[in-house]
Amino acid sequence: MIDKKQFYINGQWVDPIKPNDLEVINPSNEEACAIISLGDSADTDSAVDAANNAFSSWSKTLKEERINLIERLYEIYKSRWNDMAESISEEMGAPLDWANQEQSSSGAEHIKNFIKTLKKFEFESLFDEESDNHIVYEPIGVCALITPWNWPINQITLKVIPALAAGCTMVLKPSEIAPLSGMVFAEMIHEAGFPSGVFNLVNGNGEGVGTQLSSHPKIDMVSFTGSTRAGKLITKNSADTIKRVCLELGGKGGNIIFADSDPDAVRRGVKHVMGNSGQSCNHPTRMLVERSIYERAVKEAAEQAKQTKVDLASKKGDHIGPVVSKVQYDKIQNLIHSGIKEGANLVAGGLDRPEGLNKGYFVKPTIFSDVTNNMTIAREEIFGPVLSMIPFETEEEAIAITNDTEYGLTNYVQTQDKEKAKRVAKQLRSGGVEMNGTGVSGGTPFGGFRQSGNGREGGKWGLEEYLEVKAISGWK
Repeated sequence: MIDKKQFYINGQWVDPIKPNDLEVINPSNEEACAIISLGDSADTDSAVDAANNAFSSWSKTLKEERINLIERLYEIYKSRWNDMAESISEEMGAPLDWANQEQSSSGAEHIKNFIKTLKKFEFESLFDEESDNHIVYEPIGVCALITPWNWPINQITLKVIPALAAGCTMVLKPSEIAPLSGMVFAEMIHEAGFPSGVFNLVNGNGEGVGTQLSSHPKIDMVSFTGSTRAGKLITKNSADTIKRVCLELGGKGGNIIFADSDPDAVRRGVKHVMGNSGQSCNHPTRMLVERSIYERAVKEAAEQAKQTKVDLASKKGDHIGPVVSKVQYDKIQNLIHSGIKEGANLVAGGLDRPEGLNKGYFVKPTIFSDVTNNMTIAREEIFGPVLSMIPFETEEEAIAITNDTEYGLTNYVQTQDKEKAKRVAKQLRSGGVEMNGTGVSGGTPFGGFRQSGNGREGGKWGLEEYLEVKAISGWK
């Protein structure tokens, strides 16, 4: 059993002021793999005070000094790549190969891209040649960074690195369900030599440390990734202190597949939904298919789902693992049941665990056809390996169905007609649109419209989230 009860505060590992142990459950076998402690208000205050005390000096460091430290962190991260992958595999059920190739690599890529961004970013400039106004970007202050369990190090690096680059200090609260990767990252921060108090970590749940941070008068900004429900609560908790709130929340992406799409479009869409066991907010979980190819598409989707292997996270190979917890498993099962009850056609997967897996939070790769956009499975974020297929007749109908959601994170368009693809993409109400299987490049902005959140992560947009803008007149 791994003992990780301590918190990282003011440059050292410290015991919680009041013990409150929590077992971390391995979702592959439903057994405890580690013990952490949940923080209390005294732990939160201690971490916030450390960050406040460190802000004055850290905010004044030269850009080159911050670049050097983050570059050192990047080298340490690469040396501990496997440690990160193994912790993620154990805590949230990512198969080892996936944890190495996708989860660990995401953290490394974000660190590398933010180093590039920081090197290019100008923190001071003239407003224009004709005026004597000077524009300065300054760190916003002490930041509370609250990260999820589904892409743990991906989201940690998307928040911590730009905050460090901006000159902010911070308190990180990783998900209590998957906290081990965050603690490995804290060890890297310590080894890299960041000054005491710049980075702090306190474990806790949303009701405890999460609420304490979002309402804390000494916190200047909250960056949160997680459910839309929790994002609303954080926004309300932050209102009295008028702190900046950056939210990356849920999604219900539409994947519009026109009749002239490439031959791999349907299978590619299914693979995308099944990746990470369906636990990604930007997955294209509604597949809209033009009526003339709908029957063929349903057959291809069902075949692809049935070919998707499900197995233990500890095994190597091309398969998906369990979902993260019993709570998540039960939610997915209930939503699959609702799809059956509301009349969708179950063409692959369904209720209960896959054959041969009698323990662990494993879900069958599931496909529903003949879904209408008012069904529960088309409205709610399932966060599991479940795809809903919806037929459409016209381009206008496809756009209307895709936009008929409270979310707006990432949508997808598949057609070999480039002009049609661009035309449709511009009409989709979402923070991102991916066309014809082309993923976004590192450093592009990521975030959503409507109840998928506000603000952007990645690149200069992600760095600017942690900066205030000051205009100074009479500069010349």
